[in-house]
Amino acid sequence: MKILICDNMEEKIVNKIKELGEVEYKPENLIESVKNAEIVIVRSATKITKEVIENAPKLKAVIRGGVGLDNIDQEYCKTKGIAVYNTPGASTNAVAELAIGVMLSLFRNIPRADREMRNEKWIKKELTGFEVSGKTLGIIGFGRIGSLLAKKAIALGMEIIAYDPRASRADGVTFLPLDELYEKADVISLHTVLVPETREMINENSISKMKNGIYILNLARGELINEDALYEGLKSGKIKGAGLDVFSNEPYNGKLLKLENVVLTPHIGAGTKEAQGKIGEEIVEIIKKINDSDE
Repeated sequence: MKILICDNMEEKIVNKIKELGEVEYKPENLIESVKNAEIVIVRSATKITKEVIENAPKLKAVIRGGVGLDNIDQEYCKTKGIAVYNTPGASTNAVAELAIGVMLSLFRNIPRADREMRNEKWIKKELTGFEVSGKTLGIIGFGRIGSLLAKKAIALGMEIIAYDPRASRADGVTFLPLDELYEKADVISLHTVLVPETREMINENSISKMKNGIYILNLARGELINEDALYEGLKSGKIKGAGLDVFSNEPYNGKLLKLENVVLTPHIGAGTKEAQGKIGEEIVEIIKKINDSDE
């Protein structure tokens, strides 16, 4: 079994995968290397496009270490009989915890406090923040991550409202139409998939329906937010703060970097030792199943 690992992965996981087949790690030329690959493993960086697939006549499966599959042309894979897998459960807790951390950072001005301290500035009076307890968290997308975030936020004393066409019941959660969620939430956290209906769902129109002083978190996909509308909302004060771990173009080097009322992280949602280990373990199990099915 010839296996191509395209993106960064822990050494111990790479070694485990080497026990299951002949491995090429982080190819210099994807189009050339994919020609002999039977399994391709990617994270979020590598794009498995139609061109890549057309140059992979032996390809049986693409495995995405993570949740989102928008960097893989799933429809074209299907036409070629190529199976597509992901590891949806591995990073759930890591992303939910990061959402809590980003939210608390925004409410208590923690990043700014740290920056000013390092600049030898004691601006205690300027850093009065808010408590999350008693605030209403609106969760858009109530799958594994959204539902776990709800449990953690309830433990902090927050009221939870949610929108998800595929879900309608959960303990301690009120499901609402999207426009009503916009109107009632103090914080909105995005955990939905990227499809045509959700692309740039946070835009000038949707922001206008939100409370003044709303906080917006995005740890799902950068394309869910129109950056220009977000920037203007942050500049005007309509949006009190935003926390972003994902961006339409990564690495990110845009105008949001100039604003004080944003917390920006470089797509580290799954970036914990625990989550990386779980992702690797799930990938190994998927490869074993593929090998077993070929025997």
